[in-house]
Amino acid sequence: MPGWTENVNTLQHGPFPAPDQAGIFCFFRENSSARDGGNRAGFRLDAGTERRIIEAAFAAMKVNLAYGETGLPVELPDDRTTVIQPGHTDGVPDEKAAVLAALREPVGAPPLRESISADQRVCIVFTDLTRATPNERIIPWLLEELAHVPAEQITLLNSTGTHRPSPREELEKLLTPEVVARYRVLNHDCRDADSLVQVGVTRDGAPALLNRHVVEADARIITGFIEPHFFAGFSGGPKGIMPGCAGLETVMSNHGAANIGDPRATFGVTEGNPLWEELRDIALRAGPSFLLNVTLNEEREITGVFAGDLIAAHKVGIEFERQVAMQRVDAPFDVVVTTNSGYPLDLNLYQGVKGMSAGARILKEGGLLILACECREGVPADSPLDRFYHEAESPEHILKLLARPGFVRPEQWQAHIQALIQQRARVLLHSTLDDATVRACFLEPCPDIAAAVNDELVRRGPEARVAVLPQGPLTIPYLD
Repeated sequence: MPGWTENVNTLQHGPFPAPDQAGIFCFFRENSSARDGGNRAGFRLDAGTERRIIEAAFAAMKVNLAYGETGLPVELPDDRTTVIQPGHTDGVPDEKAAVLAALREPVGAPPLRESISADQRVCIVFTDLTRATPNERIIPWLLEELAHVPAEQITLLNSTGTHRPSPREELEKLLTPEVVARYRVLNHDCRDADSLVQVGVTRDGAPALLNRHVVEADARIITGFIEPHFFAGFSGGPKGIMPGCAGLETVMSNHGAANIGDPRATFGVTEGNPLWEELRDIALRAGPSFLLNVTLNEEREITGVFAGDLIAAHKVGIEFERQVAMQRVDAPFDVVVTTNSGYPLDLNLYQGVKGMSAGARILKEGGLLILACECREGVPADSPLDRFYHEAESPEHILKLLARPGFVRPEQWQAHIQALIQQRARVLLHSTLDDATVRACFLEPCPDIAAAVNDELVRRGPEARVAVLPQGPLTIPYLD
């Protein structure tokens, strides 16, 4: 019975679809008469009682949020909640066959096996643990297709961007122990000057630095998966090279305040997005690259394989993914509950900003945004983002700092986007982080998502509505 904010004679309430709800209403009418000597107008409900009545009176919808490796079930009021999911696409019947077929009939490029000779140096770029790419499947299949190339001619490069390196046990999980044992596998290090070569400059004059294994290879194969990205439009494609294998100065220039603050730097936009167009141009300076990207469903099954020219094949994959991920919404919501798509994408808060950004797209001005992000690796602690949070005093202070000419910090882009969201919304975080850490990141701890939602509905009244993105940024809602 939402919105019990007036006295009993003037209660604002929604329709009563079940007799039990009307019974609860009558119970309080009768008891108000007895307690007030017939003066019903004097009886009022406190917020806590009201919330319990709402929970009892309305049927609950159980939604399983993508959270960590096990998920997080949450009960929300059925009549006031809209669940927004990506369109379901079945996995391809035979994943290996689909990958090999794409390598042999690529988009805008000759078949992979025909284009690489046995004496060429090959660099295969793969994504780190913060991406859901099924490396353990596609990389061995790719290497089978390159069986004519000696193992010593092949380098597998972990495109960490500005992230931490992967230890050997993590690389074995990503690629399989057999691949790690047989081939040279390296972590990209954005701070290692000796491993970088310059390929011109960025638009603001910073050196454009790329990993030398990418630039100096005779053949480049860029692997990954395609999903909507909160400021680069879509992941995959040239992002595997830039920022995946770029120097820190280059990434900071491309991800600077001017590009991040541009309204075109958002989900679903590549052409016309100044940030994406620059990373594309820098990636192309490495020379021609062969792309192997996949799309996935919520079960991490491969739904599409896109191979060939770095840009042309990526464009085909983008349009395939756009039809699945982009979901139209008629009006903004008072409350939005979102995730960062579960493990491994919700390993830390740095990644979790993506989920915030997806949910904020359909939130009313002044609304409540709740992010469920496990953060088993913390912010991470003592990361550049963590240090920037401690340097700043508030989201407003973050924006003031970034507006100063010449002010730059590694990983500032995540704090920048979070601060822009917090200009127009209150943001709560459900995670494994302790409350002090959450508050140090200028967020509010949320131990009980259902209770937080119900409290907000009570506060906002009977017309308030909730949206849930169980898969987080794998779904990109947009307003008409």
